[in-house]
Amino acid sequence: MASVASLSASLQQRVSAALAAAVPSAVDADPLLRRSDRADFQANGVLGLAKRAKANPRELAAAVLAALPTDEVVGQVEVSGPGFLNISVPDSAITANLALRVADDRLGVPEKAAPGTTVVDYAQPNVAKEMHVGHLRSSVIGDAIVKILEFEGERVVRRHHIGDWGTQFGMMIQYLLEHPHALDHTEGADADSGEASMSRLDRLYKASRALFDADEAFKERGRRRVVDLQAGDPETLATWQRFVDESKIYFFSVYDKLDIEIADDDIVGESGYNDMLVETCELLEKSGVAVRSEGALCVFFDDIKGKDGELVPLIVRKSDGGFGYAATDLSAIRNRTGDLHADTLLYVVDVRQSLHFRMVFETARRAGWLTDGVVARHLPFGTVLGADGKPFKTRAGASVKLEDLLDEAVDRATAVVREKGEKIGLSEQEIVDNGRQVGIGAVKYADLSTSLGRDYIFDLDRMVSLNGDTSVYLQYAYARTRSIFRKAGADQRPVAHPELALEPAERALGLHLDAFGDSLAEVAESYEPHRLASYLFQLASLFTTFYEQCPVLTADGGPAQVENRLLLCELTGRTLSKGLELLGIRSPERL
Repeated sequence: MASVASLSASLQQRVSAALAAAVPSAVDADPLLRRSDRADFQANGVLGLAKRAKANPRELAAAVLAALPTDEVVGQVEVSGPGFLNISVPDSAITANLALRVADDRLGVPEKAAPGTTVVDYAQPNVAKEMHVGHLRSSVIGDAIVKILEFEGERVVRRHHIGDWGTQFGMMIQYLLEHPHALDHTEGADADSGEASMSRLDRLYKASRALFDADEAFKERGRRRVVDLQAGDPETLATWQRFVDESKIYFFSVYDKLDIEIADDDIVGESGYNDMLVETCELLEKSGVAVRSEGALCVFFDDIKGKDGELVPLIVRKSDGGFGYAATDLSAIRNRTGDLHADTLLYVVDVRQSLHFRMVFETARRAGWLTDGVVARHLPFGTVLGADGKPFKTRAGASVKLEDLLDEAVDRATAVVREKGEKIGLSEQEIVDNGRQVGIGAVKYADLSTSLGRDYIFDLDRMVSLNGDTSVYLQYAYARTRSIFRKAGADQRPVAHPELALEPAERALGLHLDAFGDSLAEVAESYEPHRLASYLFQLASLFTTFYEQCPVLTADGGPAQVENRLLLCELTGRTLSKGLELLGIRSPERL
């Protein structure tokens, strides 16, 4: 089915045409159409146009009003204030548009006419290290952006730039070569679990670190092993691969718990660009983009200086010959633009790396790897804080393990679900399943409903609350729509009746439902998932008001009004479900 133009978009076209009719030179004038509490919409563009045309704003507004067509979309229009146009659409137009959306699998949301290729760099855990709360935001935000862009029709390439390369692996490789059974699986039912894998890796790391610190001969062997790793020695690489494979078992188990799908082909870590590093440095030096400074290969920027006023360089290759993160990130850009032909590069990485990415992007542009046809954006995010307003830590001051945090969220949510669920006859399996969906959804929504650059306090009590701006409130609204249909009679079904007048709560809900596609387009343009979360919270709130003020199955207006209100319930449920799905959150049928 073809996409459905929102009422806002339809009015935008009509008011634009009327502006052009009133002022022929204003062919591309923006009507500045916005939702309004004085009417359905308000057009504010007349004021700016009047100023440019040196005309009286109210007189120009009257001329625009006269040029507006009287049709199925334009209802009552009046001039207010210094020249605003207050526009209301007919009830019939709202219902007709909603009927078109209900009939479409995509809810009438259009796909991009000319999709591009976007690489999203997110979820970047480190090999042989436990994931902590600091890994949460990149994973959750990146997953939502990927889902939203794909739904809009964009070709998305996921890239999980894991930390799987560097000097720290030398001592571990050497220890494992000298103690070949150090990573052997222990016996037991959970021997292949992610938790067991991390336990083995942690045990190996501690043992190798202790020997590295105590034995100078072993320390030297470990350092030489780093050289072998970088040189591609087969035995060294095979041993290193064991760490990577063991870590992936752990990664996949954590992401499964977080309900985020991670495919092995999408994991291209630091090691994936190792063969490009030397060439990247040579190209930068030959082109003059990078220069030698105190033995290191550096890129300088006139506007980036330290506290002492000295220029702060981007170090591509260290004075000892080792490669820095910049060399890997620049090689990744070469791969993503040259081989993957991406026209947009997104990096979901915390705000502390802002200067690094600014320098990397500018270097890549100077080198010609980022052209005018490629957008590269760092999407910086804030920090997860504890109740004390400081970065979330354990009482001992260590980073909170991500698995522990998720387990606690599920436990807390399951208790909330059990209290409600037992009253409506949920089975034990339903309580367990819903507890997981509510708990994980609560953690994700708290993150995604926060604008990217802001920090937020991790408060599980608030996150799993049925009241306020929480995922549980949204999930409960969805479950309520399904409950209505379970109670409906066999002859009660959703059918559009444009001839019926709408109550204020019906109108408000209908207009908001009609704006779903417009809202998604804004989110896909800005890469800000919190805008979708805000839309969904408002939708759930409007549905709650509608539910309280407009009886559905016992509507006074008879069968036609019941069918019309069931149409609103059907579209509300599907829109909530799709919106939550795009945020990576599931919608239990009963709650």
